Amino acid sequence: MLVGHSQQRTPRDLRPDPWYGESRASPFVPGCSATDAKHVPTGAPEPGKRMPLMLEGEDIRCPLPPARSNLKITLPLRKASLGLAMEAVGSLAWGFWLGLLLSWTALGSPEGNKELELYNRLFANYDKTRWPAERAGEVLQVFLRLTLTNLISLNAKEETLTTNVWITQEWVDYRLNFSSKEYDKALRVPADLVWLPDIVLENNIDGKFEVAYSANVLIFPGGYMYWLPPAIFRSFCAIEVTFFPFDWQNCSLVFRSQTHNAGEIELQYGLDETTQKPVKEVIIDYAAFTENGEWAIERRPARRILAPLAGLEAPGFSEIHYFLIIQRKPLFYVINIIVPCVLISSLVVLVYFVPAQAGGQKCTISISVLLAQTVFLILIAQKVPATSLGVPLIGKYLIFVMTVTTLIVMNCVVVLNFSLRSPSTHLLSPRLKHLFLKVLPRFLGSTIGPADDEPQDAPRPRRHSSFSVLVKAEERILREARSELLFQYQGRRHGLQRAPDSGGLDVQRTAILYKNLSSLAPEIKECVDACNFISKSTRDQNTNGAEIENWVLIGQMMDKLCFWLAISLFTIGTLAIFFMGHFNTVPDDPFPAH
Repeated sequence: MLVGHSQQRTPRDLRPDPWYGESRASPFVPGCSATDAKHVPTGAPEPGKRMPLMLEGEDIRCPLPPARSNLKITLPLRKASLGLAMEAVGSLAWGFWLGLLLSWTALGSPEGNKELELYNRLFANYDKTRWPAERAGEVLQVFLRLTLTNLISLNAKEETLTTNVWITQEWVDYRLNFSSKEYDKALRVPADLVWLPDIVLENNIDGKFEVAYSANVLIFPGGYMYWLPPAIFRSFCAIEVTFFPFDWQNCSLVFRSQTHNAGEIELQYGLDETTQKPVKEVIIDYAAFTENGEWAIERRPARRILAPLAGLEAPGFSEIHYFLIIQRKPLFYVINIIVPCVLISSLVVLVYFVPAQAGGQKCTISISVLLAQTVFLILIAQKVPATSLGVPLIGKYLIFVMTVTTLIVMNCVVVLNFSLRSPSTHLLSPRLKHLFLKVLPRFLGSTIGPADDEPQDAPRPRRHSSFSVLVKAEERILREARSELLFQYQGRRHGLQRAPDSGGLDVQRTAILYKNLSSLAPEIKECVDACNFISKSTRDQNTNGAEIENWVLIGQMMDKLCFWLAISLFTIGTLAIFFMGHFNTVPDDPFPAH
């Protein structure tokens, strides 16, 4: 296939042109076919002969008129030379614009000329793909410092730490060495023009190893390189949920070279700019640091992991681990979860003040509190990771109060069973009566006693007999006329009151009374028997009522006893569980084993 102007050129299409002294693509000559082509060696055409034309990998001859051959050949060759010239200009354009960019700020000053001259000299034969090892087996030392500007968040559910940091990286590149006499300032160059130590965050969780912004690299005299790029990292942080929400977490940022092992690059602690001592912790500039509302940074040490021991085949990688030991600020969880949970749970002990006559309302209150505690448990499960390695402290407390509430519901059922007993269903034993109504009230400071016990030495009030009242009423009816009984008070009102009797005994009336009583003796006897039956029934009813009241009093004493037990258990358990979290503080030495 013939290769013309409109086709893409391959390295085989470029050959030295003996006419113009440069490599070019052979033009396609119209009117030349493959049948007319003959193999000839490449060279200059002779007068009257045909111009050499190239196929893929070989030369051909095409018959052309001698008089017009120079015109047809020269014009395409000049077009090809112009295209090659334009490509050369395009390949050098980036160097021109880069030089213009470097000299723009210093235009019109001698310093700008020095910087441009120094740049041209340093980067004339510079290869950014080769790491700057001057001798074979040399280990390049890279000094690393980490400056924290913002602890953005710690997602406990996803176990992800998000931080905003500045990574200071310093090393020496002998190929970019210059003296302070040549240029006494730092040379600023784009980061993509020099070799960079490929330091990455090893424990990142989103797969983004690069920095957020590729800042310029500062080159100081002696080949000293300084690079300070910003980055937002999302790293993995294992969450310990045992003391949630009074917990502290140990999160780490692991930095290492991505491609160079410990035999090529060794990471070192960066030096402090003031004291020139190694900085073995995360740097925090409090003037630019933004404090997190949920976490407080307590410790921020760093550890340098050296290569493995001698004798192993792989030298391993040099790493620097920066640790952020942070303490949770529990105020949010105290106000929104713990305090409502404690208040709702404390309502369950008030069920003992509900009387037994209320029936199932005692159990209803306890079950309502139990359902509220279940809702709080679901809220806690949404805040912590789904792990079986530990139970959160607030989860332990909810399980504790739910257990207490369940026991209180069972106790309410038992109390209702005792309070609603009667003599027809249960027999009150003297021992039970003595224990709950005589012994237990003394220890609880109660004045409750048996309902059927009365003091032996106290005078009993005399009860009025209903029979004697009936006899007196009938005697008065027999002695006085009915008209006088009906109009007694009317007579006093109109001044017609009868003179009082002398108070003596009327023998005639008494005889008549006795005579009437003797004639009515059977009816009076029946009346007396009926009164005796009523009296006996009333006495039996009072005895049964006293026993029922004793069962109710026993239920009250059980409620009082269980109330003090429940309030003591609830208070001691609450204080014990939350004091465990109060004493869970960050240790002074996070790595005692090392």
